[in-house]
Amino acid sequence: MPFTPARSAETAVRPAALIQLVNAAIAGLMSLAVLSIFTISSALLTSWKIHYITSGGGFYEKFHPATYWVLAALFLWAIRNGDPIGDLGRMLSEAPWLLFYLVCWAWLLVQMIATKQPFTAIIDTFLLPLLFCLVIWQLSPQQKKPILWVLHLSILINIVIGYYEYFSGYRLIPLSLGDVVILGEWRSSALLGHPLTASGVVAAYVIALVFRAAICPPIILRLPLIVFSLASLMVFGGRTSLVTVLVILSGTAVLRMFRILRGERISLLAVTGTICLLLIAVAAIFMVFELGVFDKMLVRFSSDNGSAMTRYAAVSLLSHFDWYELVLGPDPARAAALQSTFGLKYGVEDFWISCIAQYGILTTALLTLGLAGLFTEILKRAAGSAWLILLLVIIVAASSVSFSSKNIQLAQFVVLIALLLPREHTRPQTFRPRGQPRLLRPYAWDHA
Repeated sequence: MPFTPARSAETAVRPAALIQLVNAAIAGLMSLAVLSIFTISSALLTSWKIHYITSGGGFYEKFHPATYWVLAALFLWAIRNGDPIGDLGRMLSEAPWLLFYLVCWAWLLVQMIATKQPFTAIIDTFLLPLLFCLVIWQLSPQQKKPILWVLHLSILINIVIGYYEYFSGYRLIPLSLGDVVILGEWRSSALLGHPLTASGVVAAYVIALVFRAAICPPIILRLPLIVFSLASLMVFGGRTSLVTVLVILSGTAVLRMFRILRGERISLLAVTGTICLLLIAVAAIFMVFELGVFDKMLVRFSSDNGSAMTRYAAVSLLSHFDWYELVLGPDPARAAALQSTFGLKYGVEDFWISCIAQYGILTTALLTLGLAGLFTEILKRAAGSAWLILLLVIIVAASSVSFSSKNIQLAQFVVLIALLLPREHTRPQTFRPRGQPRLLRPYAWDHA
């Protein structure tokens, strides 16, 4: 067929339009994934009669909705350039620690299959964070904007619901342990399903706001938002998250004050605004204290309701395993029986002790190294303040059940770091289609 300029132009425009459509679909799917991971908890799925963490039900019920959305987005990204295997291979070659993490996860998968344990538990808990990273790092700034607004809106909705549950005494999702519904629990859980999960997410969100999260309102609006979010930690009742955030913010304030005393310049407007906000904050704290809002949280600090004994029982649990059980992992039925005997039926409040009791020291060590590799790649692509959220993650893991059981908490922390605290000079790691010269088109999204 003879060459015609009209057909040539049409052929050139069609792929670009198709790529734009695929990029919009990826952004839409990731928005749904972020929305679902912060609003659809395991408790909500259980209340909807979906067998997510309970026995029974179909195989498809054992995966969180966010997993389906992320897999769909990853599939579209893989076929966008027509070379899914090549693009995935090049991406992993530029992020070798992700491959190492995937190998550690595969070891855990093999062990769970060999011991006949439900392996679906480690899909959402440990594989979903990796899937989020694979997709988020390929997004352009334009694709991230709607996802970031969805993220901010989702967390603020949880905070508002948390205040409503605290002051009204009405809980949207009944708090339960297994099949037992807990009555008389004053701590809010909102749509995040559990007070400790909500506290961890909000604490990480506060840290991101303080250190200028992506797509964040100006300082005059961000400060009230920080105070509003920080105060919600009192209604969610997470002592560890609250203390960690207060220590981080206090340390940051002291460091900034030290720099100012050493001669660092600061605008007069910033000084005036800070003094006014401090006066307003002190007055608000005294007013709220007089209203009795802090009473329940102060009682929680003065009485741990058996948390210390629970942690002591968790350490004592390991002494009842033989050495080969500690190294290679005990029999699941024996481990479950011992946990029930020690009053730990609903989980061990320490990630590493719980993993040793389930998988053994060898697998726990490999999984810890794998998580270190995952966060190494995350921190390489994140702002320096992301280290503070990582510190929060470690503290939460050491003081609660956290992600030692089937949940999406690790994925929530990863999403918060990857979306809210990106490194400014990092550009999306999209790859050129097969056979295309690198010098002519280094990044596919530049021409999308």
